Amino acid sequence: MTRVMDVVREPRNHVIDAARAASIVVVVVFHALLYEVRLVDGRPALVPWAPPHVPWWPLSWLFMVIPIFFIAGGYAHALLVDRMRLQGTSYAHFLANRGRRLIGPLILFVTVLALASTVAAWLGYADVVIPGTRQLMQLLWFISVYLVIAAVAPWAVAAHERWGWRPMLVAAVAAAGVDTWSFATDEFWLRNLNMLLVWPLAHQLGIAYHRGWFRTGHALGAVLALAGGVSGIAVLVFGFGYPGSAVGLADIPIANVQPPTLAMGFLALAQCGALALVERAGWLRDVSGRVQRALALVNALMMTAYLWHIGCIALAAGALLALSIAAPAASGIVLSQASVAVLSLAIVVAVVPLLGRIEYRLIPPLGEHQDGRIVVVAYAILVLGTGIVWQTGTVLHPASPGSTAGVGLVWLGSWLMRRAANA
Repeated sequence: MTRVMDVVREPRNHVIDAARAASIVVVVVFHALLYEVRLVDGRPALVPWAPPHVPWWPLSWLFMVIPIFFIAGGYAHALLVDRMRLQGTSYAHFLANRGRRLIGPLILFVTVLALASTVAAWLGYADVVIPGTRQLMQLLWFISVYLVIAAVAPWAVAAHERWGWRPMLVAAVAAAGVDTWSFATDEFWLRNLNMLLVWPLAHQLGIAYHRGWFRTGHALGAVLALAGGVSGIAVLVFGFGYPGSAVGLADIPIANVQPPTLAMGFLALAQCGALALVERAGWLRDVSGRVQRALALVNALMMTAYLWHIGCIALAAGALLALSIAAPAASGIVLSQASVAVLSLAIVVAVVPLLGRIEYRLIPPLGEHQDGRIVVVAYAILVLGTGIVWQTGTVLHPASPGSTAGVGLVWLGSWLMRRAANA
């Protein structure tokens, strides 16, 4: 009990908060760079971005931040489970709290896109908006996977406490098996199985990080984690023929992140080592109240920024395109990727806090007690609906029965979770 109370009382980990905040900036900038806006014969065109043919691909690993989100999630869940044990709250209370916090961002995003795309579909543009929203909803892979991981987080924490590194080894070996199967049969889709192997592995490393791995004890542990992660990636790329790049681009259709390969697990290990070295060095240990509030705000708006940043990028690109048409002589500068990225970030900073206020009002309060059966049913419906929308889009139209069902399940799951959370 003493150990649990010490963990619950620990101050905010500013290194974890800063890493998450920096990561969402990287995500926005990277997505702003994915396509180049060009004028071809006076008409706008989107051209997939391919970096110059130089040894740039090692940088893709340096700026690959997706594992950090799952590491931070494992860290947070370990702390929440400790608090749950200390306060004697139930699993239903834990699950309702996890589910209700996603209702605000998810219901606003899905509803706005559903209304807009449905109107367009019924006006005769179904053949455009159905595949368009299906592509846009690929963003929901993260929420779909995270919802599943959050649901089993208490058992993940217990597994770490009982078996330590062994669950991570099992996940890593299974992910290696999936990779081998996928590469041997040339069936790329098989790697989707790694969604529930590699990302839980990163989450488990986050739990270990919270429990003191890498950041306490001898500093050699952090150094070995960093070196081991980097070496593991190098062995997979140079020894086993894994893709060299962490991310897919115009000239690299298959990479390591989506769906993930075992290389993402090694990257998570390396990032744990790097975070631990930063924390051990004392950086961000003592920060001003203003910085703490800024980090808290960015982390609170993380999901909002993630869901809406593609729309902000589209808005930035459209505005710059209109400006380039009005001033053709400056189109090279106006439509540069740097201009799109900078304006996209500015729009995110301006718009996301406003959307966050709306989302906050849509998050239901959490009551003291919950009916476990209703909470589990509501959560399961929410997971199912989110997964279907991820795969099919948001159009409510007979031509897209999958997205119609998915949006309906998201609405139903949100309504049930609202009732269950504040029972």
